[in-house]
Amino acid sequence: MLDKHTQRIALVTGANRGLGLEVCRQLARQGITVILTARDRNKGEQATQQLLEEGLQVIFKPLDVADDQSVNQLVEQLEAEQGRLDILINNAGINFDFQQPVLAADLQEVQDTFNTNLLGAWRMTQACLPLLQKSQQGRVVNVSSGAGSFAGPRGLLEQGGGLPAYAISKAALNALTVKISRALQETGILVNAVCPNFTATYPGTAEMGARPVPEGAAGIVWAAMLPDDGPTGGFFRDGKPLPW
Repeated sequence: MLDKHTQRIALVTGANRGLGLEVCRQLARQGITVILTARDRNKGEQATQQLLEEGLQVIFKPLDVADDQSVNQLVEQLEAEQGRLDILINNAGINFDFQQPVLAADLQEVQDTFNTNLLGAWRMTQACLPLLQKSQQGRVVNVSSGAGSFAGPRGLLEQGGGLPAYAISKAALNALTVKISRALQETGILVNAVCPNFTATYPGTAEMGARPVPEGAAGIVWAAMLPDDGPTGGFFRDGKPLPW
């Protein structure tokens, strides 16, 4: 294992369960120091303890990506304790509102969804940028969804008027990925969006055909571990480009 000055450091948002937790596990298994974050301190600490008992190097930090003060406090701690950040995985997401019709949508709910799914990733990337710029291999991964694509199965053109807040927030997240990647194209920091596909993160979803969580997480980890000549500004699933 590399020493603390060369060992890579990753931060995963919304990581107390599901995909976020499994991404932490897979990164830590590769010898990366992982900062596991969650809004709920108790749940975050329990998840961290689970990984520590597996012999993995994981540190818990409370974080609400929808709150400027919470984000700024965390970044100040990272600056003091780690000095840099190599991998930022914007995984935190809310509100799969499949029963909400677009023309009758609760716009406060939509705003709250955007504040986490879109602005949370935007907020985190802005705040963490000085730390990422200190890395030799900066990587940003935005966990998106095919629900925000204009093409492909179950994309925007196949949803009718349902799933408005979630799908539109993910479409916007894909657009944000492109904009940030272009702004950072001379820095060596690679920025990509990843769809983990329909993944069994809730009870009963496996019976509906959802894939195992480790499979969904693997594509996110792939984007986090890209070589220096890897793609940037793309949208991927399982390491393969997806239509937008």
